Amino acid sequence: MTGAARPFRQFVIKVHSRCDLACDHCYVYQHADQSWRRRPGAMSEETFRRTAERIAEHAAAHRLPRVHVVLHGGEPLLAGRERLRGHARALRSALDGVAALDLRMQTNGLLLDDAFCAMLVEESVVTSVSLDGDRASNDRHRVRRDGSGSYHDVVRAVRLLGAPAHRSAFGGLLCTIDVENDPVEVYRALAELDPPAVDFLLPHATWEYPPPRPGGETGTEYAHWLIAVHKQWTADGMPMRIRMFESISRLSRGRGSLTEALGLGSSDLLVVETDGAVEQADWLKTAYPGAPETGMHIDTHRLEEAAAHRGIQARRAGLDGLSAQCRACPVVTVCGGGLYGHRHRRSNGFDNPSVYCADLLRIIEYVQGAERDDADVRHGWHGLSWVHFDELAAGHGSTAAVRSLAAAQNSQRRALLAAARRADTQGPGTQGPAHPGPGSPAPVPGHGTEPGGPADAAPGWDAVLALPAAALDVLLADPYLRVWALACGQSVRRRAEGHPAEAALSAVARTGGRLTLDVPLRHGSEGPAIHLPGIGRLLLRGDGRDHPSRTVTVTAADTALTVEGRVLGRERPPDGMIWQPLRHLSADGLDVALDDLDPSRDCYGYAPRPRLPEAEFRRWETMFGEAWELIRTEYADYAQGIAAGLTTVTPLTPAPSGDDVSATSRHAFGAVGIALPRSAEDLALLLVHEYQHVKLGAMLDMFDLLDGADERRYRVLWRPDARPLDAIVQGAYAHLAVADVWRIRLRRGATGVGATLYERSRAEADRWRTAVLDALDTVAGTGSLTALGHRFVRGLRGEAETLGGVAETGPIAV
Repeated sequence: MTGAARPFRQFVIKVHSRCDLACDHCYVYQHADQSWRRRPGAMSEETFRRTAERIAEHAAAHRLPRVHVVLHGGEPLLAGRERLRGHARALRSALDGVAALDLRMQTNGLLLDDAFCAMLVEESVVTSVSLDGDRASNDRHRVRRDGSGSYHDVVRAVRLLGAPAHRSAFGGLLCTIDVENDPVEVYRALAELDPPAVDFLLPHATWEYPPPRPGGETGTEYAHWLIAVHKQWTADGMPMRIRMFESISRLSRGRGSLTEALGLGSSDLLVVETDGAVEQADWLKTAYPGAPETGMHIDTHRLEEAAAHRGIQARRAGLDGLSAQCRACPVVTVCGGGLYGHRHRRSNGFDNPSVYCADLLRIIEYVQGAERDDADVRHGWHGLSWVHFDELAAGHGSTAAVRSLAAAQNSQRRALLAAARRADTQGPGTQGPAHPGPGSPAPVPGHGTEPGGPADAAPGWDAVLALPAAALDVLLADPYLRVWALACGQSVRRRAEGHPAEAALSAVARTGGRLTLDVPLRHGSEGPAIHLPGIGRLLLRGDGRDHPSRTVTVTAADTALTVEGRVLGRERPPDGMIWQPLRHLSADGLDVALDDLDPSRDCYGYAPRPRLPEAEFRRWETMFGEAWELIRTEYADYAQGIAAGLTTVTPLTPAPSGDDVSATSRHAFGAVGIALPRSAEDLALLLVHEYQHVKLGAMLDMFDLLDGADERRYRVLWRPDARPLDAIVQGAYAHLAVADVWRIRLRRGATGVGATLYERSRAEADRWRTAVLDALDTVAGTGSLTALGHRFVRGLRGEAETLGGVAETGPIAV
């Protein structure tokens, strides 16, 4: 798509051009451009209606699933409650059936009262309030015309907006930095108001009119101020979102920015003034008189025409539009040259680094270093780096992050294996350490055979105890080990039976060595059998009565399994026996087991398929290859994690209705259950969706994200029944990936996904994204998130918001 054709997604509408404060740092009234003086005080209803129609026209022309509108000023509350209500309804009416509307407002809050806040909730106008910290800090600049401070009235408004009845309309706080103010005191004053987000803004400045620097022109006071805030914020467990810090973190990991002030992303914002003039971002008023003007008007120009304006084009040039000094900078992909308006110099326009260049370099390097060097968030012997924690919180996760989850799961399986042995040999009771570490003797089940256990299981347990490290690692990687170990350890009626012997033989056969054991037969729906995890199943014809001992002697030697002198899989099995090898699905570097054999696979809430006929396996093989190619090429953000951790797919019984069937079990890390769907596109979506549950289940095993004492149930948009809190977080995490897949399908177009999927894509992407954001609002409002939980939900919400094309805290222009 060319620069001229690239659509706008953010629109700032100046509903009122006057203000009831006289802030001395305001770019509208105190900087170079004074065009507000010639504009009408309030936008007329006719001009607003025409603006709404133009936005809808633009959204329809570019098939935008969502547009973001900010009601702004001056002070928008001066327009009055009912006029603002009418504006909100005019926008929704114009966009009905065209695109979803994310409606925001920026205000100083002075006129907010109960009735105003109720209207904001009713009309879904998410509102952010400007507040510069504690009383002394705020009232240094944010004063009335008579010089009196605004702090007390603004705090009253913020508390009113943050009250439970109005909380859904509270977007956060905006704070303009003054380095003369104490950064920690400012941060604490804002945090005490419990905002969902805070935006710390560098005061608008240019090279002709640089920002105040008590330390001299070449100092980095603003960076040091922000570093102090970052230290306190992280020490407090990051209780709210701070967009600048989150953007640095995201950009450093190759993700998108949440603000136009950072990164190389393309500008997609337009401003409509009270008289209907179409302008660029209004922070350009700082540069020189007329800097934001385009010469266009809402009555005479389509919004597409603004995209051709040279100012818009310059802000969309990415790396090529930066100065030579910026292009050579090591953090250019994160900094992006800073805010465009901050680069201006009278002699050469915008072909300069930001006037905050040294500050941006310092704060970026600090945040990157803090995330790189910060202590891991730990759980017993295992931990995640903060980078990996945040990757996973955003819904993705690198190979290293997923391997860290897998290592923690293996330790948990080790402890459960120890508990299962104790329960099996002496009855349920004592529990081993919950999170054993490397070299600890306790996680390995016992040091000898305690009396009292079933004689047929004891040799198997002894063999497990004797496994070398490599074989034990293979045993612990079995996704269904935890399922049977839990069942054995939690019920006196469920003994280990042949599980330990089968597991030990399988581990030895796959790693080398020699072991012979009598394996007790298990009796399932398909007849008596022994199951060797990761290898296959030996099924006996009939009811096994010709084996009066009810055991089969199996030898593992030299990576082979032998029964009655026959090598399983290489020679015909003994008479009366059928060897069923575990089959695998392999596609472009990914190899997973298609497990239709494991007796513990019945853990999904849906019936697993019995042994698949060869023709059905071939259909799985073909569709899986196509699905993995889609994930690898089109849904690549999820491919790395899946490749690192998915080991098993278990076929489930299809639903009679024809609906997709898929599930995961919290106790089977690395495995998913899926009924073969209609197409590779469907299978790709199911794999992505279910593997999200796998990752989050492992994180919930490692960390307390939620207060376990909260037993309340809450409504969500994707189910008719109320859900417990952990299920809501699980659903939000998985459904965000679903929204992302539909968003990518929309981008791929009808030729890429087919007309039917393409026509559904916009509605499905917005449906699931809306459901996720609603669920996260519910979770955040419960009061049951731990500090880690707040960080996790903040990362998840940040990703959900960027799927809509812009950060939910509003555009950088405001």
